[in-house]
Amino acid sequence: QVQLVESGGGLVQAGGSLRLSCVAAGRTGRRDAMGWFRQAPGKQRELVAVITYSGITNYVDSVKGRFTISRDNAKNTVYLQMNSLNPEDTAIYYCAAYSGRGSYYATTNWNYWGQGTQVTVSS
Repeated sequence: QVQLVESGGGLVQAGGSLRLSCVAAGRTGRRDAMGWFRQAPGKQRELVAVITYSGITNYVDSVKGRFTISRDNAKNTVYLQMNSLNPEDTAIYYCAAYSGRGSYYATTNWNYWGQGTQVTVSS
């Protein structure tokens, strides 16, 4: 089992920045790809960014150039630096651990999830 705990959400004005953190506990010897998803009210949960154990990253088009995903394997921690935030980024952000099978974009292919952290961007 792996437990994921997110932190760093909050309220920020448009154009501002936030840094989310996700600490993994439990079977931390795993070499899973890790990702950040978000879910806005009335919308489906969507993939925002993915990082492999070796540091290869991938982003959804709407956040490219504004968000940066990174990880510190020694600390079992994944980060999401979010810059130039806009109201459309308002959502609950979830950290997740990839199962190793299937598309990154399907939530069913992710084994473990954090409880989520709220990000609210005011205009």
